[in-house]
Amino acid sequence: MKIGILGAGNVGGALGQSWAKKGHQVFFGVRDPNAPELQARLSKAGENVRVGSLQEATDFGEVIVLTLPWEAVEETLGAIAPSGSSRVTANLEGKILLDCTNPNFSADAEQYHPVSGGERVAAWVPKTKVVKIFNTTGWENMANPQYGSESLTMLYAGDDAEAKAVAAQLATDIGFEPLDAGPLVNSGLLESLAQLWGKLAYGQKLGRNIAFKLLQH
Repeated sequence: MKIGILGAGNVGGALGQSWAKKGHQVFFGVRDPNAPELQARLSKAGENVRVGSLQEATDFGEVIVLTLPWEAVEETLGAIAPSGSSRVTANLEGKILLDCTNPNFSADAEQYHPVSGGERVAAWVPKTKVVKIFNTTGWENMANPQYGSESLTMLYAGDDAEAKAVAAQLATDIGFEPLDAGPLVNSGLLESLAQLWGKLAYGQKLGRNIAFKLLQH
């Protein structure tokens, strides 16, 4: 599968390298393709990885993976798919967009919003099939989602059955156990789970080597 990843930080880098190792074609879209840290990461990623602009990654991917910092999401999506532009059809219409982002969680009340980040992403690019996924755990767990014999649970939410099936398969490909968490309106629940993960990792000083696993009799 052709996967365009917007952003090549810890999350995007871990996902992209894992998918490339499984035979997927990965194109990282970044603001500066020549950044030294990016080149160092690519040197370890293998032959299935390319890098270029955010626009090129969007053009390339059958599936678009959004891993940018939250504060850059709206502006970036607006630049890729400006309102009324014919490029929306060329780049995003009908494509699957995996939203791996989380809104900024802050004590500042102005940071809180009644609508989830996943729903806002869907509103910014209404011609895409948005699935909230890969947002509930740290990047280290995306690089290696195995704890002994256990595969970590990866929850996902969306409104399009086909898009959710693709998201689940991509999670399975890199070692997760995917679990359907319902429609996209449930994105806020997954974002709260991400907040809890951060509180446990940092507030409770459990460290980043923790993860969620749903068990069922």
